[in-house]
Amino acid sequence: MPSAFAADLSDNALLAVTGDDAAAFLHAQFTSDVQALAVGEAQWSGWCTAKGRLVATFLLLRRPDGFLLMLPAEIAAAFAKRLSMFVLRSRVKIADASAGIARIGIAGEGASSLVRARWGEAPAPMKAIEKDGATCVGLGEERFVAFGPAPLAPAFPPGTRDQWEWALIQAGIPIVVAATQEAFVPQMANLELVGGVSFRKGCYPGQEIVARTQYRGILKRRMALAHVAGGERPQPGQSVYSAAFGEQSAGTIVNAAPAPGGGYDALVVAQIESLERGDLRWRSPDGPAMEVRKAPLPASAA
Repeated sequence: MPSAFAADLSDNALLAVTGDDAAAFLHAQFTSDVQALAVGEAQWSGWCTAKGRLVATFLLLRRPDGFLLMLPAEIAAAFAKRLSMFVLRSRVKIADASAGIARIGIAGEGASSLVRARWGEAPAPMKAIEKDGATCVGLGEERFVAFGPAPLAPAFPPGTRDQWEWALIQAGIPIVVAATQEAFVPQMANLELVGGVSFRKGCYPGQEIVARTQYRGILKRRMALAHVAGGERPQPGQSVYSAAFGEQSAGTIVNAAPAPGGGYDALVVAQIESLERGDLRWRSPDGPAMEVRKAPLPASAA
């Protein structure tokens, strides 16, 4: 694990969802159990199409005045517009809250010490603390997200967006971007393994398909951590291949970032059979080899 750093996350947008019906409204839309979320708690969550395909994954934080969502800025405006279409008569307001709020990711060895120096304590995983108008959310494994007025962490060691993305990749957190919207059922991206799917809540868009995938054992693809050598970066949405599937794509790149030792680490959703074979190739059947470094649960456990 690299030394602690703070990375600018301004390429992520913040959406505020407020109003008397906000909790019930989001609970009926998202994959996670929103109503079980207490003030000062966070969870990973997702939003699906009626066919159970993810249009976004995001961090969801409950605050005294409502909810705050952090998701890639490139999809945030369309996400907010589409979500607003379902408000109807609900007392809910959806607004972009990004302006004037700094957002940083704090990670690496010793990150908790940096957080304690600024906030007085390090929050537990998926808990939030606040001091002087700045909020810090614990994500686990020396990873934190902070929101507040700029400058939020002037004394923190500077890091890069790539370092932050690598930290999320190591933790198995899938971030859906424009190139991968509607590409995955939540379980393909292991979203339930990071607390982003509830199988005990009521209906939401795609819920029937998500539940059927879970209980009938029909999942054929899972997300794994893989590594590719070389200097060219895999891009979200690019295909991966396996000898077992010939010219047909066996999977898709979810996210990728430079690895500290060289090359690139990537989250890849691929056919479980190809992951078990360990013969993934990037971009074409004879493209660069991808080493599977952390495999998903077997199909029988999906």
